[in-house]
Amino acid sequence: MPTRDDILTALKGVIDPELGADVVDLGMIRDVRVDGAAVEVDLALTIAECPQRGQLEGDTRRKTLAVPGVDTVTVHTTAMTGEQRSTLMERARLRARERAAPTAVSPTTRVLAVASGKGGVGKSTTTVNLAAALAAAGHRVGILDADIWGFSVPRMLGTSERIAANDDRQLLPVVAHGMEVVSTGLITESEETALMWRGLMLSKALEQFLTQVKWGDLAYLIIDMPPGTGDVQMALSRMLPQAEMLVVTTPQRTAQKVAVRVADMARRSFMPIVGVIENMTSFVCDHGQTYTLFGEGGGDDLAGELDVPVLGRIPLDTALVSGGDDGRPAALFDPTGPAGEAFHALAAAIVAAVPPADATCGVRFDALIAALPPKG
Repeated sequence: MPTRDDILTALKGVIDPELGADVVDLGMIRDVRVDGAAVEVDLALTIAECPQRGQLEGDTRRKTLAVPGVDTVTVHTTAMTGEQRSTLMERARLRARERAAPTAVSPTTRVLAVASGKGGVGKSTTTVNLAAALAAAGHRVGILDADIWGFSVPRMLGTSERIAANDDRQLLPVVAHGMEVVSTGLITESEETALMWRGLMLSKALEQFLTQVKWGDLAYLIIDMPPGTGDVQMALSRMLPQAEMLVVTTPQRTAQKVAVRVADMARRSFMPIVGVIENMTSFVCDHGQTYTLFGEGGGDDLAGELDVPVLGRIPLDTALVSGGDDGRPAALFDPTGPAGEAFHALAAAIVAAVPPADATCGVRFDALIAALPPKG
């Protein structure tokens, strides 16, 4: 006679087409009862009106009937509770990361996604200048402008060169200030062109940037993320399991509360959060007076809530504005200015927190020895 384990083994062949995993591993089979040749299966769907309901019920019935000794099958379908649905999605996201297809990004490349809960906090400026500071420190750096709609990286780097392809139909990054750069702004007709793409096209564009671009042997790939917690963010966490997040906020507590959302998305997608970057921290006038124009405490509050460090505080600096407009990143063209110094300090903090893959234990040990105070 069939056993409960026989039925569960058979039901591993029922795949949820939307989540790409079997209903047993996803926890959608809430119970199986066997009474001789009669079997009852409790199937829980994410929502009662699930579009795949008929398919899942039919597959469950057929797979169970295929077990030797089973004559009748009754499928009881219910909707999950909020807690059950949250657990299921967590399992699905973890499985998607574990089964991620290979990309053209080397597994040894440190991938840092620069993210924010909303626009206007200086995320792209942070991306470009952080990447520039890392490159100035001798690291081979790439920039992926994943803000598909709101691309601004090309202008900030002063490049209008078009992305080309090699004989193998691989896309070749544009090189700007010694960094490899890929952006939709380098394939559109002009900077003013509006990209009217919906969710699937956004994910496909990101997939193409990760799988069809001939990235070099990078130490760091810095990704300028779109604001919020939408399709691109979810696709990145699925396709690049090695990605880690840097959360950008401003001192204003309203911005900090919004930034918590993108951090929550990262953690629910199993993406580690390296730390917080507080932008627009303060402004120092020519007389030496410091003004906190956007309030105080937002970065510290966010870091405390996420239990991660504040890696850097970037002051308001006109060099960032003019440098962004002219394609001359302050981290390269005004390295001793307030913002330039802050970005180089930020780069050093990130290298310490997320060292390059080629920074072997011996290399790091030598650096620690060199940092020791002299004897006597």
